[in-house]
Amino acid sequence: MAGRYFEDWQVGDKIEHDIHRTVTETDNLLFSAMTHNPQPMHIDAEYAAKSEFGRILVNGTFTFSLLVGLSVADTTLGVLIANLGYEKVVMPKPVFIGDTLRARTEVVGLKESRSRPTAGVVTLRHQLLNQRDEVVCDMRRAVLLQRRPS
Repeated sequence: MAGRYFEDWQVGDKIEHDIHRTVTETDNLLFSAMTHNPQPMHIDAEYAAKSEFGRILVNGTFTFSLLVGLSVADTTLGVLIANLGYEKVVMPKPVFIGDTLRARTEVVGLKESRSRPTAGVVTLRHQLLNQRDEVVCDMRRAVLLQRRPS
């Protein structure tokens, strides 16, 4: 399924995204390095082993980014004008190397754009779940989408 135009959405629409992703050590290390995040909980196995978790925690901004990425094909691919913002981002459970994650999305708001007649704002609630069906990231994302061409 490709992204949907503004008119194709209704509040309450739900999607269980098909792509699942197992997080690897390489994912976590490269993301931490690329974003200049030297947090030892993410990159130092000996340090992390002494923490309350006993092992490396996956970088939370990787977790957040993966959630957005897993949702794009079904929501905004080819119709996105702009991401307007992210809010209420929470991470109630940690993510560890080897966890397999999947995403789901619900439309929680629709608003026609007053300044752009060819666009509308869709507010999406994205959730990322691990293999134990625990929510590991929950957020709202507002996107400016194209309206269907006339």
